[in-house]
Amino acid sequence: MSAAALEAYLHANIPLTRAMAVSAVSAHAESVTLSAPLDPNINVHGTAFGGSVSTLGVLAAWSVVHLRLEAEAVDAQLVIHRNETEFLAPITGRFEAFARIEPQAWTDFRTVFDRRGKARLSVVAELLFEGRVAARMIGEFVALRDRS
Repeated sequence: MSAAALEAYLHANIPLTRAMAVSAVSAHAESVTLSAPLDPNINVHGTAFGGSVSTLGVLAAWSVVHLRLEAEAVDAQLVIHRNETEFLAPITGRFEAFARIEPQAWTDFRTVFDRRGKARLSVVAELLFEGRVAARMIGEFVALRDRS
């Protein structure tokens, strides 16, 4: 799936991405980078709202797992189980979320998924502002074999 196709998919299926003005910078089965401007994501302090920062991280991490499942023709429902975001520095402009899947984690995930039809995978998304990590989101996702 191209970056433009991922962006269209997110905007069509997750309305919050339109409100946040999320754009897809790159989209691959190995990594995803999403971006968002400050204006629709601003807080009372003139910096990026923590919820928006965390959400962009969840979206990037979810997207890379979604694309990997799609690339491997795995029919599954994918949901976030839990996430935690550590805020390291204020964000005062456009910011990005970069997420990738660790190869061994994917291998372990697929082994369990193929055997049980359900598996969990942790993915880290780094939130970048001006080329530096401003926050880090760790998300745990659950995939369930789609039986429909």
